Amino acid sequence: MTQQQIVNHALRALLYEVTVTPKPGLVDPVSAGPHPDMNAFMFIDSALSLEPYFKACASAGATYTDADLTGLFQQIRNVGIEAEQTMFTATHGVNTHKGAVFSLGVLVTAAAYQQQQPAKSLASIVQAMLTGLTANDFSGLADKDPSALTAGERQYLTYGIKGIRGEAEAGYPTVMQVALPALKRSQGTINQRLLDTLMAIVQATVDTNLVKRANDSHVVDWAHAQAAKYFELGGSQTSAGMAFLRDLNQEFLAHNYSLGGSADLLILTIFLGLEAGILA
Repeated sequence: MTQQQIVNHALRALLYEVTVTPKPGLVDPVSAGPHPDMNAFMFIDSALSLEPYFKACASAGATYTDADLTGLFQQIRNVGIEAEQTMFTATHGVNTHKGAVFSLGVLVTAAAYQQQQPAKSLASIVQAMLTGLTANDFSGLADKDPSALTAGERQYLTYGIKGIRGEAEAGYPTVMQVALPALKRSQGTINQRLLDTLMAIVQATVDTNLVKRANDSHVVDWAHAQAAKYFELGGSQTSAGMAFLRDLNQEFLAHNYSLGGSADLLILTIFLGLEAGILA
């Protein structure tokens, strides 16, 4: 697979995710959900602004030769900081894809590096790239001014939730062990398949955006139960499942809940699905 194909899969993953509807607590072409400062067009602009970043990630992965892959991550992390600013310029300051800049950048880099080392699994490459990430990023938090803590740092101190850093450092187990298998067994249109994959992610993960919006970690148990109910009703394959999802969408809106973390994992799953030919 060429570097450009990998980059194209990354861009398609971003565009596919925002197109899926109805997504509880997320932006889609029909509704901005609990994100009144966003719309689907903004996500398209944001996605396209990131193409040079993904090209840089793919190039870095394809040409990296050092045995220590933590250096590869540091190389793209600096580029990622610039990419965030490019994204904010495209969206006039709105955070559409900051999580994806980190996670999808890592996977694009790892996928390009895997072309050099096809015997290595993608998960093992990611783990090698991100060794020590959580410990390094969260060191000294207890001594930090509480008002200067990010939402992720506050959740780590309060609940012990490692968020996307922990997921990434472990080689994205939710994506590899839950979401990709869900995508493989999904049926129907691309929209139906991705709705079912999203809800499989919601059922299996601790969404830090949801915890942040609710200011209560117990909301995760509630979200897991809603996803289980969706599948009990038949998911996207039944009118009852889709009616439940539309009602759930309204409930998320009423509570101002967001599933931004789950959306990022869906993006990664779509990317890997495109890489593997699971999505046509």
